Parts: sequence; C-alpha cells; structure tokens
Amino acid sequence: MNNMEDFNLDKILASENEGGEAEFFPIISNEDQTSLDNFNFPDLLPILPLRNMVLFPGVVMPINVGRDKSMHLIKEAYKNDKIIGTVAQIDPNIEEPKKEDLNRHGVVASIMKILEMPDNSTTVIIQGKKHFAVKEFLSEEPYFTAYVTGQNEQMPNEDQSEEFEALVGSIKDLSMKVIKLSPNIPSEAVFAIKNIDNPFFLINFICSNSELKVGAKQSLLEEPNVFERSIKLLELLSKEIQMLELKDDIQKKVKSELDTQQREFLLNQQIKTIQNELGGNPADKEIHELKEKAKNKKWGKEVAKMFEKETDKLHRLNPATGEYSVQMNYLETLLDLPWNEFSKDRFDMKLATKVLDRDHFGLEKVKDRILEHLAVLKLKGDLKSPILCLYGPPGVGKTSLGKSVAEALGRKYVRMSLGGLHDEAEIRGHRKTYIGAMPGRIIQNMKKAGSANPVFILDEIDKVTKNMHSDPESALLEVLDPEQNNAFHDNYLDIDFDLSKVMFIATANTVGAISPPLRDRMEMIDVSGYIVEEKIEIAKRHLIPKQLKNHGVKLTAVKFPKKTIEKIVVGYTRESGVRELDKRFAQASRRIAKRIAFDEEFDIEIKPEHLEELLGKTIYNKELYDGNEFAGVVTGLAWTAVGGDILYIETSLSQGKGKLTITGNLGDVMKESIVIALEILKSRAAKFGLSTEVFDKWNVHVHVPEGAIPKDGPSAGITMTTSLASAFTQRKVKSSVAMTGEITLRGKVLPVGGIREKILAAKRANLKEIILSEQNQKDIENIKPEYVKGLKFHYVKTIDEVLEIALLKQKVENAIDIK
Repeated sequence: MNNMEDFNLDKILASENEGGEAEFFPIISNEDQTSLDNFNFPDLLPILPLRNMVLFPGVVMPINVGRDKSMHLIKEAYKNDKIIGTVAQIDPNIEEPKKEDLNRHGVVASIMKILEMPDNSTTVIIQGKKHFAVKEFLSEEPYFTAYVTGQNEQMPNEDQSEEFEALVGSIKDLSMKVIKLSPNIPSEAVFAIKNIDNPFFLINFICSNSELKVGAKQSLLEEPNVFERSIKLLELLSKEIQMLELKDDIQKKVKSELDTQQREFLLNQQIKTIQNELGGNPADKEIHELKEKAKNKKWGKEVAKMFEKETDKLHRLNPATGEYSVQMNYLETLLDLPWNEFSKDRFDMKLATKVLDRDHFGLEKVKDRILEHLAVLKLKGDLKSPILCLYGPPGVGKTSLGKSVAEALGRKYVRMSLGGLHDEAEIRGHRKTYIGAMPGRIIQNMKKAGSANPVFILDEIDKVTKNMHSDPESALLEVLDPEQNNAFHDNYLDIDFDLSKVMFIATANTVGAISPPLRDRMEMIDVSGYIVEEKIEIAKRHLIPKQLKNHGVKLTAVKFPKKTIEKIVVGYTRESGVRELDKRFAQASRRIAKRIAFDEEFDIEIKPEHLEELLGKTIYNKELYDGNEFAGVVTGLAWTAVGGDILYIETSLSQGKGKLTITGNLGDVMKESIVIALEILKSRAAKFGLSTEVFDKWNVHVHVPEGAIPKDGPSAGITMTTSLASAFTQRKVKSSVAMTGEITLRGKVLPVGGIREKILAAKRANLKEIILSEQNQKDIENIKPEYVKGLKFHYVKTIDEVLEIALLKQKVENAIDIK
C-alpha cells in the first residue's frame, strides 16, 4: 500500500487465521509515543527497499513482496526477531536497486503477519517503530544490511501547543476534503482519520497514506521536528486540494462541451439528410474530385493504396468535425506532390557552359563539377545527383550559383534557408494527428517546385542550431545521404518520398560549424573568394551594368576604366566577395544620376582622381613594399578572409640579458614560430660569425605591425627566422623579396596554404621574388600564367637555402656592433 487509494479496512487489515476465524490488525500502533522512542533494536539491520511508499513510525502498512531478495529477507526476519529496516527507493522504476539507489533515512519495522494471497502473491503486514539514519551499508547479498542509528522525534514544546493543536485540526480537515474530492480514495478513510486521537500518529498516518509523491513523503520523514513536519504536510495537502479542484473543474467543462458536440452532431446529421434530398452532398463531390485527380498521378502502388485508404476514412467522417479538414489537407498534400514527375534535363554542354560563365566569373572548380555531372548524365542516362557544399566567405556568389545551375540543367529551382533552424520538425514535419500539423520544409519545397528533380539550395547549413530537445542536423543526415534519401520519411506524409534525383547544393561560411557526419555526406568545394583581378572582371561584366540600369543611367553615359575599378576594389573595399563593391558602384551610380538629372557637366570617363567626389576619401590604403634599408625588417605574405596581404616582421636588438619580447597581437602558433626561429638561429650562430654568448647580452623584440588586427598561423616561420638573422648579423635583406613557409626545429621548410591569394598580394605590392616551400610548387602551377607573370619563384627545402637567397653580404648603414 502506498497511499489512501489502497486503504480498505475489510480487505487489507483483516485476514483469516488457521482456525478460519477473521483476524484484525490495527491501522495505528497501540503503543504510545514514548514506547516507540524507547524501542530497542540492533545496530545492524536487514534493509527492505520500498517502492512507491514510505513507512512512518506508529503506522501499520501492508506491502506486496515480489523480489526474491525481499522474500528471502522477510522469511529470515520472521523466523528470528521479526525486526527489519525499511528504506524507500529514490527511483521506484529500478527493478534491482543498489545501495546508491536507496535513501539514507528509514524506519525500523516489526513484521506482524505474512499472508499468502489467492493470486499466489505475498502480502506482509508491518508496523513502523522508530526513525533511523543509515550510517553505512554492509552488504547487498543475499539482501541489504546496514549499520543504523536511531533518530528521536521532537515533539512541540509548551509554547507551540496551541498552534500545534490548530495545525492538527487543519490537517485533519484538509485530509477529509482530499478524500471527498479524490475519486481514488475510499470513503472508509474518513473513519480512520476521525478515530485517531494521538496527533503524532495522526500526522504520521496521513504522511504515509496520502497521495503525495515519494520524494515529498521522504522529506517529511527526514524532518525530526513534528511541529515543522506538520507545517510542511499542511502546505503539501493545500497544493493537493488545489490540483484536485482544478481537475474537477476541467471534468465539468469537458462534460459540458461533449453535450454541445452531441447536439451539433445530431443537427449535422439532419442537414446531411436534407442535402441528400435536395440532390447531392458537397463533401461527396470533394471526394470525387480528389479521386479524379489521383488517376493522373504517377505514384507507386504503395502510395496509391495509402491514398485509397485515407480517402475511405475521409468519406466516413462528418464534414463539420475538425478531423475532416485535417484529413482533407493531408490528401490534398499527397496530390500536390510531384510523385515521379521529372523535368527533362538539358544536355547542351555548350549552352550550360555559356550560362555558367555568363552569370559567374571564376569559380572554376564548381563549374567543372556541374559540367562533369551533366556529361555523365548525358552518357549514362541515369545518375544519382551529387550533394555539393560550397563553402567560403560571404558575398562570393554561393547562393546565386544555384539559380545558374538550375538554368544550365533546365531544372526547377528551390531554396531553403537553414539559418537559425533549431527544430527537427522543420525538416521532418509533424505527425498529422496534431492540430495545425504540416509537412516539413523539404516536402513543402518539393511541392512548390512541382518536379521531383529540382536544384535544391540548402542555404547557410552551418547556421543550423541544436539544443537538448531537438537536433535538426541529424534529420538532415537522411536528406543528404545518397544511400538513404531515395526513401525520405516525412512524419506528416507517413510514407517514403524519393529525393535521390534532387540536386542538393548546400552553402556555408564556416566548415568547422558543420558536424562531421553531415560534412562526410557532402562533396566539399572551396569557394575561397575573388582576387582583385577577378573582382575587376566581375565589376565590368555584372556590377556596373546592373547598377547603372537600376539607377536609370544609360551604359553609354559613363565609363569606368580598369584603373578606376582597381582603385575602388583596393581603396574602398576589403572583402572576399563583391557585396561591398556592389554597394560602392550603387553609390557612384546615384551620384552620376544626380548630376545627369541636374544637367551638370561631367567627364564620361571616370578616372581614379574623380573617385573622391563620388565615393569620398579612400578608406583602405594599399600595402606597398618599403625597401631594405633597415636590418631585421622582412616582408612576409599573409592570407586573410578578404584575400592576400603583405606583412612586415620587425626585429630590434637592445643591450640586456637575452629577454625575448613579442608584440603585435599574435596568436599562440605565431609566438611559437618566433621561439623556434630564435632557436634555429642559435644553433647556426657559428655559421654567421656569432658567438653563443651574444644571445645572452642582447634583448630581442619581435613586432608585427597593425597591432589591432589579431594574427596567427605558422606560415611566417621562415620570415621570422630571416628577420632575426638580419638583426643579429646587421646584413641587408634582398630587395623586393617576400616569403612564406612554416619552419621546423631541424630547419626544414614546410608548405602552407592560401598561396594564390598571397602571390597576388605580392604582385600588387610590386614585389619581384617569392621564396616558398618546394612542396608549394604545385600550387603555383595551378594559378593562371597572367597572374604570376613578372614574378620569380625560389623553391626551398631548408632554412639555410632561404637565408642564402634572402640575406645579402652588405650590411645596413649605421650597423650595430653585435658582440
């Protein structure tokens, strides 16, 4: 028994003895509280775990025993002194609890009777004696045993007697109100409460047998002060009554609503009869129209069977009910979907190339991959569509490329933005049983496309968010897996839909934000951004004509020479894409339109010197080579999110104790590169005519200018080594030379990334020679010849080769005497 719903004086606390006569047990101990407080019991007790119940001192309680451990414990104890310890489980759902699953407070109990019930179960009647605390569990087999210590109950003092009496009266009244409101508690429980005179036993009886949760009962047991226990019990009973009254109100309202629905149902049946008499039912006409549409669908047998079943269900429903409209929406969704309806692919390779080149300059890798797919499709006739992921900085044309691909292939185009998506149901939909349920956005977009093989853009796939309740990324795994998406399961449709012919193109800014399983299912294509030369072409072909047209300016009314466009790209924008550049041409077009509208005279050809009038002062300064007059200053090459750039590594020496200072907002990897560079120089000191003591006499300060900009990465390793070597030897660095490469402690030069961007930055800065790792030669060969024309490349394996090329024999003016 765990609460009052099990309480029944006749059935539980009475049994037949061996002579066939009824044997009755009291529901409360006949002893007084003093006897219970003075009750003696051994320090080591067998412990019986209780599920869904808590025994209190003085309370008699029947329990059903089912576990083998518990049966063994009861029989052993019954043969001996009949004394056991009872402790409530923390989680009642655990079938075989360990000592960690048991509370540390319980009640010593005496076994009064073991009853074998007619259904072969065993019921044991026990009586609570004294509250105890577990000091230590001794064993778990064959049953739990523990060392325990008794806990005395603290009765109210004289000052609290009147208040305590009022508390007990309130608890008794609330308990009887609970019995009246609760349908689960028999009315006999009222007599039990009325007939318990001892307030201590009354409180314990209500605590043990009320409908409170086990955790709440356990907290009441662990409260040794009876007065405080009474206050807590009163609060819990008050909450229980509020819940029961709320349930009662809801049940009354539901009954009233059901009566209204029954009345409406009868009226609707009468309307239906009248409509049939007048010559037809609108609902039947709707169902007939649905079946006529279904005849033209190309779906498989399974879908056709499902449609028939759901249509028959609709026919049986009352049109006035909410379920009818839900069922109608479901059938209309099935009909609107493009089951095996495909748009015909256009296999004109030249036209596809022309469309892709017309809309996007550059992006050669992506274009080649699309054309490869089209070529295989043309030869083979059937091919699972690739799942591409274009990743790169904003504004490089990843999303707009999808439209061009759709046009080149002759397919329908749909786009789904995943930015901020945090609910799995957005992908898979809700089950149609929910009110307001709808398919997921994948199926909705397929319905919108009207074709089973569209080009489907999954925009901003790296912005999908997940939380503890939902994981949309996991739902996308099925969509983007070519082995699974031929049977995509939407919760609303509740039937598989084939997505294998869909060409999915995902876009992302940051690859690291995409989960590895999802990344593994996609073909990753780097769209790293445009170089200055490519931006100039994009401006000439796309941006300038578009903005002039948007602002009502004729194409012949103004001209932007290449030098002017280059100055806008370099001086007014700093980005990987062309969005900011587009805004600058829009600004220039507005100023030109204003001048035309006011009949002002202006040069048709916009020269670089005119840009200040149109766009204001130059925002960004182009980094140019400074020369080689200073020792310790070396030009390096850097990759940034907006393209390549040059950076200077500066080293200065001052007399001191060999302290190394690093400034310039550098990351950990870059700082480590400086330490490695210094160690390499120390190991080669003799080669440069330096004594090892010189490094202990001079403080070294390495600085990278533009300290507000964070910098990191290993690619400046050889630049730092050259800078330190130049500073300690006071030798000049070769003029117009730049370098990039990672360095190891052995002096080996390793390859680095971003070579294309770095080389073009060097060319813009008027540098003539580039030193880089031998393993980066393949990257240079992939760059268009016109971009590397006029540059000389030195491919090196070790730092010794770098220093041989970069350092001149000549010393700088006013050289420091390093000794």
